[in-house]
Amino acid sequence: MTPSSPPGARALTVWGAAVAAYAIAVLHRSSLGVAGLETASRFGVSASVLASLAVAQLVVYAAFQIPVGVLLDRLGPRRIIAAGAFLMALGQLVVATATVVPAALVGRMFIGAGDAMTFVCVIRLIPAWFPQRRVPLMTQLTGSIGQLGQVLSAVPLVAVLHGAGWGAAFGGLAAVGMLAALLVVVVVRDSPGSGSADRSPIVSATATAPAPREPIGMGLRAVAREPGAWLGFWVHFLSAFSTNVVVLLWGFSFFVEGEGRTTAQASALLTLNVVAAVVAGPLLGEASARHPERRTRTVLVIAGVIGVAWLVVLVPAGPRPLAVLAFFVVAVAVGGPTSLVGFDIARHCTPAHRLGATTGFVNTGSFVAALSTMLAIGIVLDHVSPGVTRDLDAYRQGLSVVAVPWVVGVTGLLVSRRQTRVAHPEVRL
Repeated sequence: MTPSSPPGARALTVWGAAVAAYAIAVLHRSSLGVAGLETASRFGVSASVLASLAVAQLVVYAAFQIPVGVLLDRLGPRRIIAAGAFLMALGQLVVATATVVPAALVGRMFIGAGDAMTFVCVIRLIPAWFPQRRVPLMTQLTGSIGQLGQVLSAVPLVAVLHGAGWGAAFGGLAAVGMLAALLVVVVVRDSPGSGSADRSPIVSATATAPAPREPIGMGLRAVAREPGAWLGFWVHFLSAFSTNVVVLLWGFSFFVEGEGRTTAQASALLTLNVVAAVVAGPLLGEASARHPERRTRTVLVIAGVIGVAWLVVLVPAGPRPLAVLAFFVVAVAVGGPTSLVGFDIARHCTPAHRLGATTGFVNTGSFVAALSTMLAIGIVLDHVSPGVTRDLDAYRQGLSVVAVPWVVGVTGLLVSRRQTRVAHPEVRL
């Protein structure tokens, strides 16, 4: 397969099954965000406790990234994706039957663990099945198509939740998760030459020999010392944390309680978020492939637009027009595919045998930022407005917390970009 040759039908089939599993993982991940009001009512919890359910999920997700990356370099993606789909299905079954917060917390932690096993493994499949020139585009398509899972949470899941109730909604998610696990087992293969019984680690399509094995500690220390890995981390941190905060927990409640929108309008805004990400992803992927020297500048420009979007929504005292809220969700949505540029940068600075661990490290970026921000928002909301329901002023104060990770992310990106240029002058940033 030459760098410009089109991918074959088998490559597209394997990738398509893996992306379907990722879309279902996004559905699992974002299910709490659209059920925030129902969760607070079902368990009678405060904003900080509600935030803790999402934060616990993301803590597990972030904590599992590097271990999953290490296993990925040794086992290949197929087994790990299937195991993750099973764990998420189990977690949703626990949530469906939970009547107390600790049980729901355990379920969300299972979901976080399974989710951690999905995206980095799907990304790892791409260099094995597609030519090098197409990797940035296929990475963006993976992220964009996967976000359709958010549409499933914003529309069908909300409809089932309001119509059939809590148990049917989350029990149905458990069934969908089991189907995803079965699909991966049947269709996905680690590389073009591997069969269902293959136990060898994944080898890139461009590799000519198996990757060397090194002690785990040595590999992790090498990743931690790599400026390019840190640059990828900060790109991911800065770009995607805002959309995660909006989608995973606080967006739906903010639109309904704070801005006075109907649940249908809030669902439409979250759906628009997905559409914007799906459209932006391939455009950013092709731009990264054609103009790699502009990647970090593009990230900074988009981060600036996201910062302006937060200001437009939070600074005025009154509710914002629907058009302004639409601009806001589109701006933060573009940060999602922008964060994937971090994987592309880190890939060019990392030897193949450490790519899984590096990918896992980069993928912790926005989730570390998001989980700390979501919890801080919940604490502020409880402080300024104790109780189950809150007004717009309370949300304005709570959501203002996003300024802190935004500043930290910009600073980290600028510092690590300078270090990466010194360590890797051949890599265009």
